[in-house]
Amino acid sequence: MPLAALTSAKSISGPEFTMRYNLYRSAQINGAAAPGYSSAQAMKALEEVFSQSMPAEMGYDYLGISFQEKKAQEGVPPAAIFGLSFLFVFLILAALYESWSLPFSVLLGTPIAVFGAFAALWSRQMVNNVYAQIGLVMLIGLAAKNAILIVEFARLEYEKGKPLIEAALTGARIRLRPILMTSFAFILGTVPLGIATGAGAVSRRIMGTVVIGGMLAATCIAVCLIPVTFYVIEKFASRRREAKSEAKVVSPGEASSESTV
Repeated sequence: MPLAALTSAKSISGPEFTMRYNLYRSAQINGAAAPGYSSAQAMKALEEVFSQSMPAEMGYDYLGISFQEKKAQEGVPPAAIFGLSFLFVFLILAALYESWSLPFSVLLGTPIAVFGAFAALWSRQMVNNVYAQIGLVMLIGLAAKNAILIVEFARLEYEKGKPLIEAALTGARIRLRPILMTSFAFILGTVPLGIATGAGAVSRRIMGTVVIGGMLAATCIAVCLIPVTFYVIEKFASRRREAKSEAKVVSPGEASSESTV
């Protein structure tokens, strides 16, 4: 039996191949974000358009770098990363100073640096993406570095017998110039990041803006507040130590008086 008795053939236009994704018929859509927009904003816009224009029985998924970015967004949230960073820095400082109170005077200057970083991002109309978050994690160590210089010298002066407020002012006065020199040298070194051009320049500009804004705030504002936090926290800690020592001294006396009666 000839094949023409069962079928008929004609030439038509069609795709070279049919794509399948997880055994489903699919169509691949390639796109790129417009200048000034991040990949996360582009992905969100695609999802909104898909939900408005496509029927309910159709779905979507990502491939390649977009798939990895979507998985990264579903991972550990940035708040948990910052919290763990603060925790590890606090524990390291507590082991360094052998005190649970002094690390607070060091880390209380970090929110000022974070405020400066977000203010710099807002002034340049940039978004808080993964590159900005990397810069914020860097600021935790950079801001703590300035505070450690002041707190370390203030603690040494206080242990030598100076009054607490005089020890705090002495530490700030001695370490002010080294802090300014190192901080402004670092800020000037990151200026090329803030004004970068070329391929991938947006990521470098965002990271540079975060670091520059945070370090400016940590250098100009937090340096003035660190002696105050050291004085307040050490004052409370000394009062607590005195109360504990008085309780230890009084308790044996009371026990002996009761036994005498």
